[in-house]
Amino acid sequence: MGGQVSASGNFQSCGINADWMSALCPLLWDVPLHHLSIPGSHDTMTYCLDKKSPIAQSQSRLLQLLGKVLPCITRPFVLKWSTTQVLGVTEQLDAGVRYLDLRVAHMPEGSEKNLHFVHMVYTTALVEDTLKEISEWLESHPQEVVILACRDFDGLTDNLHEYLVACINNIFGDMLCPRGEVPTLNQLWTRGQQVILSYEEASVVSRHRELWPGIPYWWGDQVKPQELIHYLEHMKRCGRPGGLFVAGINLTENLTYILVHPSESLEKMTLPNLPYLRVWVREQCPGPGVRCTNIIAGDFIGADTFVSDVIRLNDKLLRC
Repeated sequence: MGGQVSASGNFQSCGINADWMSALCPLLWDVPLHHLSIPGSHDTMTYCLDKKSPIAQSQSRLLQLLGKVLPCITRPFVLKWSTTQVLGVTEQLDAGVRYLDLRVAHMPEGSEKNLHFVHMVYTTALVEDTLKEISEWLESHPQEVVILACRDFDGLTDNLHEYLVACINNIFGDMLCPRGEVPTLNQLWTRGQQVILSYEEASVVSRHRELWPGIPYWWGDQVKPQELIHYLEHMKRCGRPGGLFVAGINLTENLTYILVHPSESLEKMTLPNLPYLRVWVREQCPGPGVRCTNIIAGDFIGADTFVSDVIRLNDKLLRC
């Protein structure tokens, strides 16, 4: 496969999946999106976390204090356990990712309306610039559809929420699919719509028809891949949600693991376990069944065949 090599030589964005939705078998164009298999990235924007950023307000006071008193030690340490992606947002889209996990925040030291993304620390990228980047990519790929999950909203006031929604409308305009029944690709193409935007703030969603409610995310919060798979299988037995939902195959460090492995990072913890997680991914089936999966989101997109594996699951719908 050809591909664009990112800043880290171990990660590749394979353009072969850049238009995978339009390349699906036409029989799948009339399947609702929540019955398709869709690859996603967990904590999409952590590839551009700012080394000079203060510790986010949502973190413990002790960690924020250490970040101020010992920034040369604390911030690099936090950074290596906060970074979940290496590829940029355009590279992820080129690789085939269609669900983007966007954790929005207002940095206290920032200007009044400059919104950043956050995962323990803030990003160099601004929200408005990133949304424009996504919009430009969509204009070049008119039959691809993205699901944007705006979450967390650390430090956002009511006014900042309204400012963010105004930015969303100004940037995407008619590309936005208003909430309702989960559409099919054919329905979206007919309407010229390419964006489903979920917003995890119910009061804001109630005021704006173009926003969808927060999408459920199955987060295992596990260090060991075996325990993560056990959690995901338990969730499947409980039955899938009615609409769009995410199964996260992302591992999560805890304090004990960090103390035992002080020289490691989230990347070093995750990469050796990807082959084990890949086996589970390849066993999944999309569709309307209670144990079917929908969006599957992972860390370190481009490190293996994850995106292609998730897309290929749609072939199983043709055998039903």
